Amino acid sequence: MGCSWNEECGIFGVYGHPEAANLTYLGLYALQHRGQESAGIVSSDGKGIYAHKEMGLVAEIFDQDILKRLPGSNAIGHVRYSTAGASHLKNAQPFVFDYSKGGIAIAHNGNLINAQALREQLEREGAIFQSTMDTEVIIHLFAHAAIGSTVERVITALKEVQGSYSLLFLNEKELIAVRDPYGFRPLVLGRIKQGYVVGSETCAFDLIGAEFIREIEPGEVVLINEAGIASFHPFPRVKHQFCIFEFIYFARPDSYIFGHNVYQVRRELGVQLAKEHPVEADVVIPTPDSGIPAAIGFAHQSGIPLELGIIRNHYVGRTFIEPRDAIRHFGVKIKLSAVKEALKDKRVVVVDDSIVRGTTARKNMRMIKNSGAREVHARISCPPIIGSCFYGIDTPTREELIASSHSVEEVRKFIHVDSLGYLSLEGLKQCVAPREDEFCYACFTGEYPCEPPSDNAQLDFFIKEV
Repeated sequence: MGCSWNEECGIFGVYGHPEAANLTYLGLYALQHRGQESAGIVSSDGKGIYAHKEMGLVAEIFDQDILKRLPGSNAIGHVRYSTAGASHLKNAQPFVFDYSKGGIAIAHNGNLINAQALREQLEREGAIFQSTMDTEVIIHLFAHAAIGSTVERVITALKEVQGSYSLLFLNEKELIAVRDPYGFRPLVLGRIKQGYVVGSETCAFDLIGAEFIREIEPGEVVLINEAGIASFHPFPRVKHQFCIFEFIYFARPDSYIFGHNVYQVRRELGVQLAKEHPVEADVVIPTPDSGIPAAIGFAHQSGIPLELGIIRNHYVGRTFIEPRDAIRHFGVKIKLSAVKEALKDKRVVVVDDSIVRGTTARKNMRMIKNSGAREVHARISCPPIIGSCFYGIDTPTREELIASSHSVEEVRKFIHVDSLGYLSLEGLKQCVAPREDEFCYACFTGEYPCEPPSDNAQLDFFIKEV
């Protein structure tokens, strides 16, 4: 990716399977791309709730001994992405709390745009918050709800919030899944033997051999208990606003979300990009990994051969020790390296999924030129990004987004390429037809379906603490 937007969160749940915690571990492992900062699993056995969460990657946190301490046939889990200034275990999910009817856990993917206002109101009423996560607002609203069943309390609480959420709740005997009325974040339902699974993406189902049933609908509340599945639609219907960046970058290529296979959409983005911005070249090079499907599509449409001119080191840990003697562009070199034999004396088309700040793209293009490329042409499989996201992606501020204040020509000069072409918004929409009017394009247009708060302090809260 041209410069990293922090991944979102991933959620996964199992109901009615004797190895619920083990399956949730595997589901989170498949969703690790959605968050690498922390992970947690909460299980229930009909009598109690058991939890374990730590900072780090799923495979680093959980082992057989820990999973044995998470008994029961029901479980939910969460992987969280890294944020600015909020890297604390207290913010790791799922959150677990007790109320008058027992215990309940919650896992959240998304961002509540009125969280700060609700938090201040709740604090005036005496609420004490344990974390800086907007998810905790839902917990307090749940606790303040009038007496009712668990699902009724969930619905009452969520009627107060605005923004994006895909949620899982787990108590001693029930699992509840909810998707916000706009449908910003994906949430899918599946079956495994006599049990059910819910997750952010279908790739998690594939790993455990679960059958995909359907997507949970925007505004739908799904209750799963020993009586089976019950579905509710308690919220006013609004125009769908699926996050288009799930297709461009976030979701795994083998997942099926929003009615499409992610790989097929990304490949089609490359086909359309080649139609809009043809170029005479010798080789097409993808920026790994999210740029690969689009590069395949570009190469197929253009007839220019595809080569792996950039190799990604998949074994880079979360931290590494730099040598004492400075190495130029060390951070880029440890993640990406050039295959000089594929680039030397070639006219190269570099296909990437996006340009955010432009600094990473600049370093990558310089690396390719320094490897002997005769010409470098950048092709980007989305339109210029001019607006921040307030619906569950930790994005740079508008001022940091290079395309918000620079023309395409100015960006081209900054990243030092011979030509630069972005996919048009109209071309992007063609690739997700016939549902193109159901997506959120705010990062490309600046037109937000839910108006973000204007107060700077609240903006900081949303960007940093989701």
